[in-house]
Amino acid sequence: MNQPAQMMIARRQLTYEIVSGGTGLILALFMWGHVVLVGSILTGERGFDWMATMLEDYFIAQPTVIGIFTLFLVHAVFAARKVPAQLRERKRIAELAKGLRNSGREKVPTRTPHSPFRPHLESMLWIWQVRTGMIMLVLGSFHLILLGLDVFTPLFGEMAGIESSTTMARVAAGLWLPYAILLLCVEFHASVGLYRLAIKWGADLWLSRRAMHLIEQIIFWVILVIGFVTLFVLAGWMEPPLAFLLEGAPT
Repeated sequence: MNQPAQMMIARRQLTYEIVSGGTGLILALFMWGHVVLVGSILTGERGFDWMATMLEDYFIAQPTVIGIFTLFLVHAVFAARKVPAQLRERKRIAELAKGLRNSGREKVPTRTPHSPFRPHLESMLWIWQVRTGMIMLVLGSFHLILLGLDVFTPLFGEMAGIESSTTMARVAAGLWLPYAILLLCVEFHASVGLYRLAIKWGADLWLSRRAMHLIEQIIFWVILVIGFVTLFVLAGWMEPPLAFLLEGAPT
């Protein structure tokens, strides 16, 4: 292959990386903001309804749903080029994951300095990022379509828009399970994705990988705890812990 053709391929791959990384960054930041906004249910149904009404009355929710769904699809398309497409490749990934998981557990006499399965954190993170990404493609699409129907149509309530009563009824009726899986996958995928994106673009020149991995873990657990407490309230399993903040507030 001649040099101009190689340069063209390199530029195309760089463009793909920028689009994939940029859309992933925007989606990750949005998801953290989304957790905080949905977390308004922690103040009770009044707080949730006030937040939803404000976003809809000022036409923030409607274009956001369309924009995020578009970014979600674009990111899925550009990120999917790294996902093993053939069954044989997926089997190799599964074998690699198994080998990495069992690495270091074999008896000392059988271990060699050149063992092909030595512990490698980045490899395991990538493998699980691929797996969570596949789950998110299905559950995330379902959630965004459901959210769009909520915002644009009165299909689930008396009027178009998100309402605490209908949202909590759906979650309590069984949506808590796919939402719990989606929450776990999204937070893992987002935190690991930003960690890998930072390394890819040279952030490890200023911070060690150990420090960045620690930051990634802190973000993951903080957002995950907030998300699951919110899910428990939406499912009706616990009372809103911050309801006292709106006590005595004018209706």
